[in-house]
Amino acid sequence: MVGLKIGGVPEHFNLPWRLAIEDGKFREFGLNLHWADMGGGTGQMIRGLETGSLDIAVLLTEGITKAILQGLDATIVQVYVTSPLHWGIHVPYHSDIQKVDQLEGKTFAISREGSGSHLMSYVKAHQEGWSLDELKFNVIGDVYGGLWALEHDEAQAFLWEKYTTFPYTEQKKCRYIDEVVTPWPCFVIAVRNDVYKNHKDLVDQMCLTVNKRAKEMKEDPNIVEIISWRYNLRAGQVENWLIETDWNYNGVEYPLAFDKTVTYLKMLNLISEEEQENWRDKLFPTK
Repeated sequence: MVGLKIGGVPEHFNLPWRLAIEDGKFREFGLNLHWADMGGGTGQMIRGLETGSLDIAVLLTEGITKAILQGLDATIVQVYVTSPLHWGIHVPYHSDIQKVDQLEGKTFAISREGSGSHLMSYVKAHQEGWSLDELKFNVIGDVYGGLWALEHDEAQAFLWEKYTTFPYTEQKKCRYIDEVVTPWPCFVIAVRNDVYKNHKDLVDQMCLTVNKRAKEMKEDPNIVEIISWRYNLRAGQVENWLIETDWNYNGVEYPLAFDKTVTYLKMLNLISEEEQENWRDKLFPTK
């Protein structure tokens, strides 16, 4: 039995992992997979891969792509969620901000540098035609830090997955004004290179197993009730999310998704020309 530690956000996207672990599916082929909730998101997981506290991570495509191109010793082994992520744009509940164009020059709360909340702020700013050099950020750690920053005017905007934050909008802890959608499949599975080289067969079997569990979950007639109960979401919200979301049921590769991601990162000046060069070899060195 090989023990590996995997990290991911404590959100509904990762329910297939939790169900497969609870059902003992990974142990059936000799993998003792320990799940760790990463409330700090992609930035926290990148740090975990850097330090070796994580062997595997399920994290945002744009964040891990940027990290690997800038020297992180890891491999993207598979796209996990093939659909884009719908980032809600949130503002302080009692503020007079009603439209996105009012956020130009304001401070964005981000969980960590290199996180999705950080990088997607650049994407939205580019879409709006704002100066990227003038973007301002406040690093807040996680969703609760973001809510605190909005409430105390330490930030005027906060990007986070819109269904995760819906309960907080109902509690009037923030206000949703718009959304920004990733131009690529949103979540991938990344593994430290040394782990993948030593346990490639186990990791590949792990991916096949979670893909299968995701397909079973998507087709489960009771899944709306299960997700609503586990993640404190309204049934109607879960139904809408399931319509928008698909996992990589058949383990398909998506090379064009990474081409688009790398092109976007360079366009936003988040990576250099040197870092962009030979990006395929850098992202997938063990394949």
